[in-house]
Amino acid sequence: MTDTLYLDANATTQVMPVAAAAALRVMSTQFGNPSSTHCDGLVAQAVLSQARAHAQQALGAGNGHLMFTSGATEGIQTAVLSALCAIRAQRRRGEPGGRLLMVGATEHKAVPQSLAHWNSLLELDLEICTLPVNAQGAHDLDFLAKHLPDVALLCTMAANNETGVVTRLSEIEQLLQATASPALWLVDSVQALGKMPLNLQATGIDYAPFSGHKLYAPKGVGLLYVREGAPFTPLMTGGGQEQGLRSGTENMAGIAALGAVLEALNQNHTFASLPTLRGYQSRLAQSLQQAFPGLVFNVAPEACLPTTLNFSVPGVSSKQLLDLFDAASLRVSAGSACNASSAAQAAPSFVLEAMGLPEAQTRSAVRLSFGPLTPPALVDQACAAIARCGQVLRHSPDAAAQPPTAAPTALLPALDWAALEADCTLSWAALANFLHQHPAAQLVDVREAFEHAASSDLPNVQSIVPMNVAVNVPLSRLGDWVPQWLQSGAPLVFFCRSGHRSQKAVEHLLAHGHTQVRHLQGGLAFQPRHQHDALA
Repeated sequence: MTDTLYLDANATTQVMPVAAAAALRVMSTQFGNPSSTHCDGLVAQAVLSQARAHAQQALGAGNGHLMFTSGATEGIQTAVLSALCAIRAQRRRGEPGGRLLMVGATEHKAVPQSLAHWNSLLELDLEICTLPVNAQGAHDLDFLAKHLPDVALLCTMAANNETGVVTRLSEIEQLLQATASPALWLVDSVQALGKMPLNLQATGIDYAPFSGHKLYAPKGVGLLYVREGAPFTPLMTGGGQEQGLRSGTENMAGIAALGAVLEALNQNHTFASLPTLRGYQSRLAQSLQQAFPGLVFNVAPEACLPTTLNFSVPGVSSKQLLDLFDAASLRVSAGSACNASSAAQAAPSFVLEAMGLPEAQTRSAVRLSFGPLTPPALVDQACAAIARCGQVLRHSPDAAAQPPTAAPTALLPALDWAALEADCTLSWAALANFLHQHPAAQLVDVREAFEHAASSDLPNVQSIVPMNVAVNVPLSRLGDWVPQWLQSGAPLVFFCRSGHRSQKAVEHLLAHGHTQVRHLQGGLAFQPRHQHDALA
């Protein structure tokens, strides 16, 4: 299996070596509790203080408060709770105040859902109002100005996670100042860190949550900035940690790792400069346009973060493009990873819908995103892979069309897959033993022809058990082979890239009465890179 070309950094990033080393050091030698007063505790407290100092500098936090959290969702919840508790106290005192909780139409779902949750739980009965955006994803500032006198809490993003659109924060702040608005201001800054300048102390932003895993720190650690003087209510109390702002023993491994990342960011020589990132973005954009004639960028690249491109190819769905790119080892996405369930994948992007884009674009959108540690060689390889995908799409008739389902499955009896999964699923580690016990078993690759054309990897199964030869029977043509397999009765082991279509193949054969069927869990995504890994 070749190395992957990871271009989904807006979803998550790998952990920097220095961050992993910092986490390991805290777990192995600096493992004291920072609340302890003995020497080991003092060492841990020093690690915590150093990480906070690096964060203070990276964010330009000034006198604002910084608390470590489990991630951006906790930060958003804490900020919303703090704002709504202050609004409730204001109302109880009989003071005038706005009744609108205004949230940008393209905000991450964590924000409006948090607003609805705490608004209901606190029984405030405030109105949640959507701030519209235009076709370029920019907020409607005229709408904001009109409703601002009645806004109690305003929620916007620094940059959108799907499109990369950078919010005109300075213009919003000018409106707030011009109207002397008392509205509290929450800015989801998750995508901003390391990709755009930050100087929070010079703004009127009250709350700004961040997430470590978007910038080379581990998952499970984040930050919340709270402006000095902004109202605050702890989401968690009990131990008094984080100066009483967030109780619970600190995630020291995660905090140390995040601190190492922020230190590297402050040193200003580890991460690529913004002009360099713009250069990468331009090269990738040109490669996409050359590979896919008719491609449209859903937002002009120059209006986005320098690390994000969102595009559509007319006549080709997001799912088809993702399959094509994934087969070529290009890891991209159709939008927010938090909405990437099977049900959500079938729906168009709500972000692009809010921008008023045509359905053809919203259903075919793909997001390509990279990070400030992306090496030039990866961009070179990605451009070459994009070109290969374009060739495949032009020359493979089944690449631009959704493959038909394997025969009339709607007429077959429904199966309880949860009850069958244990008996019908094979891990890579168990594959060799199964094939040794069943020498007549047939390995069946159900990937489509365009996936093979785009792919530069080969399945490792024959190197593990060479006596079993794999045949390619695309899922779209599975029904043609069913009679032959039913007649032979030989055991069948299906595999694909992800394990999803191979599971469908198993379900189909079971429904036809062929019980000796298995599929490889996780497909080629779980494929061992070395033979000894598979046999371990």
